[in-house]
Amino acid sequence: MIRSETILGLPGYQITGTEEVSGEVRIGTRYTGPVHCIHCGSGELRTTRIELETCKWHCRSCGRFFWQRFPGILPQRRATEPFQRSVFVRHWDGISRNRPGKRERISGATVERWFEDYLRREAAEKCGAPCPEVLGIDEHFFTRKLGYATTFCDLKNHRVHDVVLGRSEAALEGCLGRLAGKHLVKVVCMDLAAGYRSIDRKHFPQARIVADRFHVIRVINHHFLASWKDLDPAGSKNRGLLSLMRRHRHNLTVEQHARLSAYLREKPALELIYRFKQKLCSLLKEKHLNQRKCRELAPWLLRMIAELRDAGLAPLVQLGNTLHSWRDEIATMWRFTRNNGITEGFHTKMEVLQRQAYGFRNFQNYRLRVKVMCS
Repeated sequence: MIRSETILGLPGYQITGTEEVSGEVRIGTRYTGPVHCIHCGSGELRTTRIELETCKWHCRSCGRFFWQRFPGILPQRRATEPFQRSVFVRHWDGISRNRPGKRERISGATVERWFEDYLRREAAEKCGAPCPEVLGIDEHFFTRKLGYATTFCDLKNHRVHDVVLGRSEAALEGCLGRLAGKHLVKVVCMDLAAGYRSIDRKHFPQARIVADRFHVIRVINHHFLASWKDLDPAGSKNRGLLSLMRRHRHNLTVEQHARLSAYLREKPALELIYRFKQKLCSLLKEKHLNQRKCRELAPWLLRMIAELRDAGLAPLVQLGNTLHSWRDEIATMWRFTRNNGITEGFHTKMEVLQRQAYGFRNFQNYRLRVKVMCS
């Protein structure tokens, strides 16, 4: 007779039965080896088994049925905490709720309920946290029906502080009105959105607004390409030249630089605009400057903004007006190195969460997952 140890490869275990479910063979085992006390090591032990019986009751007053409740045992808790925790971790790691449900013989709704319970526990521990000192504000797309959502990110500790549905001042008024610790915010980083700036000045009057460097450079490149399209419509459609025009001058190779220079020599007006754009971007990329150095660079920035506003091309004039409206927040970039790159990284993670869930229709469930899983 074949021993159980030979089949299992585990000494002290005995096979109690086998069954086949959906093409999968399950072997039931039981440990029959020696057991010793984990405290003193003694082998003189006694087995204690607790069996709890319940009854289904019928209420004569309301006519409804219910199962008996026991003190100390919550309803719908038919599994141990370690088992629920293991299911939660597997669903957290990206496994769909149906796969662990079929494997553990539980429904997908049970997996989702356990997962939501653990998320609420984690969120309750972070509830009531004060506002961060360095706050990043940015928007991201949620659904076609509900539109955009606003992310408030703690740039100092690299975590999401909160997510609010909407991006207008009216949509964010209720959330920001009851926000605790707004006086603790010292720096707010945002893109060139006038709505967010008015919200910041109203709810965070003591905070310094810093424009996000990436968005400022992108706005400059956008208007520069629009002016190039007005000057040379045929050349602006060349994808090779378009790639060279978008890059910074120091990122070009020798061959690329020669090709771009040959093209710009044929367009003297475009060459002047290109060199001006390169100087402006180099000025805005300055970092870690002290107060004295910032005062030296401020006149250069104001002079370049004035030249843009006096230019004859409409895209350059519009760019000059935008930079003039945000001149204080743009100049602050030289002192503060914080940017919304951390917030954009969390937006990428939020998109992954939406793809794993095949989209969200309930914003509160989405907000709960983001606050826990992006912290």
